[in-house]
Amino acid sequence: MENKVTKSPQEWRNSLTPEQYEICINKGTEPAFSGKYYDNKEKGIYKCVCCDEPLFHSETKFDSGSGWPSFWNPVSDGKIEYVSDKSLGMIRTEVNCKRCGAHLGHVFDDGPKPTNLRYCINSISLSLEKQD
Repeated sequence: MENKVTKSPQEWRNSLTPEQYEICINKGTEPAFSGKYYDNKEKGIYKCVCCDEPLFHSETKFDSGSGWPSFWNPVSDGKIEYVSDKSLGMIRTEVNCKRCGAHLGHVFDDGPKPTNLRYCINSISLSLEKQD
């Protein structure tokens, strides 16, 4: 990947809010139905809040009922890093920004067609570049 972003924990602390740091760097999770994008219908590109990498297009966003923004596909497979997550007594697939390593959320295989995937993403890990 070109332009890989690497920062020390202190550099991340200096560039992110405490909430963004907790979710994106410490792999936290925002409460369901609390994020600014979970019910957002605006058109645009959702980018990584840490490095501005385009990750998801609004055309792939859907209401999963989970309380988090959900997408059925990233803008490109090369944008997402997949990591096995065995925390909380279960096996899940964590998704991170491949460019900077920021924690975004998890992906599940119960989404809509055509991919049957549900990328369940923390709003706080995203910024929206609105489009008409």
